[in-house]
Amino acid sequence: MTAREILQSVRTILVIDWPSKDVPESLVRAGFEVIVRGGPGPEDFSAYELKGDAVVARSTGRAPERVDLVYSYRPLGELPGISDLALKLHAKTIWSQSGVLSNGAKDAKGCWLSPDDLTASRALVERGDLKFVHEPYISDVARELQPA
Repeated sequence: MTAREILQSVRTILVIDWPSKDVPESLVRAGFEVIVRGGPGPEDFSAYELKGDAVVARSTGRAPERVDLVYSYRPLGELPGISDLALKLHAKTIWSQSGVLSNGAKDAKGCWLSPDDLTASRALVERGDLKFVHEPYISDVARELQPA
């Protein structure tokens, strides 16, 4: 299943950090229900919604009961906890973005993982029976899915 097909198959996305507001905004504009975890607390969740032409955040004060996909822009060392949360929320996929280019440079749209990191990350996520996606940049795929 391609990254595009995976994104087309989901409705609700939990975003854990992002490289820029482009991520939650492009997902909302593509028609997804977007919940953002804005901090470590159990109440640090907000729903992002389209109001007219603007994407606005509304605090929900609690985690969602269920999501289809968890998007993470966090260090790979946090992937075990993210995987546990994804399973708790009945997600089917984790989309993790590194923020690194293949030459090692930091870039907001960077999705490169070393072969070792990719193998370890995929094994950890798939052990929980989840799909693992790390490229392409999720906002680029979301823009392809936005209604005309």
